[in-house]
Amino acid sequence: MLEKIKEAVEYIKNQYEVKPKFGIILGTGLGSLVNEVEVEKTIEYKDIPHFPLSTVETHSGKLIFGKLSGKQVVVMKGRFHYYEGYDMDQVTFPVRVMKLLGIEKLFISNAAGGLNPEYQVSDLMILNDHINLLPEHPLRGENINELGDRFPDMSDAYDEHLIEKALSIATEKGIRVHQGVYAAVSGPALETKAEYKYLRIIGADAVGMSTIPENIVARHMGLPCFAISVITDLGVEGKIEKVVVANIIKAAMKAEPYMTAIFKELIAAN
Repeated sequence: MLEKIKEAVEYIKNQYEVKPKFGIILGTGLGSLVNEVEVEKTIEYKDIPHFPLSTVETHSGKLIFGKLSGKQVVVMKGRFHYYEGYDMDQVTFPVRVMKLLGIEKLFISNAAGGLNPEYQVSDLMILNDHINLLPEHPLRGENINELGDRFPDMSDAYDEHLIEKALSIATEKGIRVHQGVYAAVSGPALETKAEYKYLRIIGADAVGMSTIPENIVARHMGLPCFAISVITDLGVEGKIEKVVVANIIKAAMKAEPYMTAIFKELIAAN
């Protein structure tokens, strides 16, 4: 695995030599943030050794290098999910690569179903913790000691200082934002009513099918993380409707400018 990571890193460095400071992973319907990036280099996933290919229609599959808020960034436009058939090594491979490219912080976005009764469609939720319900752990198997400890502590899964600064930015800009707990399930089927109820009972404010594997691997390598969910549908009793992908995309796109504003200001301040 380490050799594969290094081969991918070497290929990318041969294409683009500038060291990125921040890594950004864009979720479903949230790809327009790249329009704010001063793009200096784009590399297709298919050209990078050992990189998986995104099979989800709304995830384009490009690594984008450039500047955001005057800082060097690498943006994943398109991520990988366990439900696509990839194992966790493949799902998290790009995070390992970005770390070895030199990133110092990781920013993650996702589209999620809201479980907290106070949430509305197109609200933003900053993750302050998570519940991992995925059937495979990204650190299962032999530990790569060069990357991190065998038993990484997860009590600070999401960086408190970044959360506080993001909440301050949201207040200053009048952006409606919550903070809460994100649960990850394997998908790709959406949850039943009983499953929504169960997830709420165990403490989740939102549910999705990504983010947690990437976060765990980042923390394993000592990367501070900030993550934000766009609430695209509701799993709240009395508000549950049949989920249509087009509506999820529409809800994500409505909230995206606010998420982008927070990301831009947060990166500018770090």
